[in-house]
Amino acid sequence: MDQLVTYDLNGSVATITMDDGKVNALSPQMFAELAASFDRAANDNAVVVLSGRPGIFSAGFDLSVLRGGGAEAIAMLRAGFELSERMLSFPTPVVIACTGHAMAMGVFVLLSGDYRIGVSGAFKLVANEVAIGMTMPLAAVEIVRQRLAPAFFNRAIILAELFSPANAVEAGLLDRVVEAPELRAVANDTAIALAKLDMAAHLASKLRVREHTLQVIRAGIDAEFPATK
Repeated sequence: MDQLVTYDLNGSVATITMDDGKVNALSPQMFAELAASFDRAANDNAVVVLSGRPGIFSAGFDLSVLRGGGAEAIAMLRAGFELSERMLSFPTPVVIACTGHAMAMGVFVLLSGDYRIGVSGAFKLVANEVAIGMTMPLAAVEIVRQRLAPAFFNRAIILAELFSPANAVEAGLLDRVVEAPELRAVANDTAIALAKLDMAAHLASKLRVREHTLQVIRAGIDAEFPATK
């Protein structure tokens, strides 16, 4: 299979880029390569910049696997929310460079970063599960809850409201919006600045702030997507 994720270490910054040539479907292969890349970043003690391909960060889970059902689909769902769990507790800061559309699990990955930078334009940022007939997973509810402004939380989860970069900062989906040609440099500069933090204090504070969220996410993963033998 072609490689879906690339890893580039430059000084104290590790850039992890998803690119399947299409919509960056979060497939079992994509999750395996992302896990390996985060392993490398942890070993390198690097601040992470997680990016997508031009125009799209990720459209969410691989629908062909979801439609197939069974153990493979459950394992993929579990891998997705375990990626979010890992990002939310990662020992170094995780910067998201949201290159365009982010939908469903793509939004949950976006919201699992510590600092999120998006590009301006006619892009969709949406947790669309309710719109397509799915009850929102417990882990997803908590991932969204810990980042969205309260006034937007129910609208995002219960009403599947569509956001754009124009209102994403107000809603809490993004921290900053820049023009597309600026994204790479701004994300890298942000990561370099964050690399000056005391990482022990960063991690201890991150885990203290997110202790309850991480507990609820883990309970939701185990309840809804049990590990298969």
